Amino acid sequence: MLTLLRRLWQPRRPLFWLWIAFNVLSSVFGWAMRWPGLNAAGVTLLGALALANLAASLVVLWRLVARAPDQP
Repeated sequence: MLTLLRRLWQPRRPLFWLWIAFNVLSSVFGWAMRWPGLNAAGVTLLGALALANLAASLVVLWRLVARAPDQP
């Protein structure tokens, strides 16, 4: 488990920050889907964007875990 965390925590790599941005965007999508005046089409669109965001986040996560962290 600790090895996995070491492979995830790589602040020197741009992929790490891209993964963080995808996670923040996921929270934004979740918050936006709860807007009171949003109709079904808006919820569907935001849901599709959230799923695309999830897929992109998983790809970046896989690339981070697949490669060992750079040595300082």
